Amino acid sequence: MTELATREQAFGLVAEGVAAGLSAPWRLYLARGCRYLSLNVGDRAEWDAWRTHLNCPELSVRVYDAGGEIRRCSLAEIVLDGCRISVELVEEISTDDLERLLVADPTGTEPEER
Repeated sequence: MTELATREQAFGLVAEGVAAGLSAPWRLYLARGCRYLSLNVGDRAEWDAWRTHLNCPELSVRVYDAGGEIRRCSLAEIVLDGCRISVELVEEISTDDLERLLVADPTGTEPEER
């Protein structure tokens, strides 16, 4: 597949998703000279929708400190016809979000006492 065909395919996948009702990615990066397409989306619902549309499994989630702000980066990725496609979501989270990750039952319901 030539670079032009890869670019047409990549943009075709995005156009199909938008035509199907998905929100357009806020950032689209198509690497020059290689087969890599990166979609950045604005929220978890968009991330899930694009991940489902492209049939990407969740690949990784990392949490990091960005100058005093805590951010979570969710990345899903798939390889189609030799082109690596990733869907990325970067969210600012609070320490409350981190504390919920440590709780076994996030609903907070206690078992009944007998």
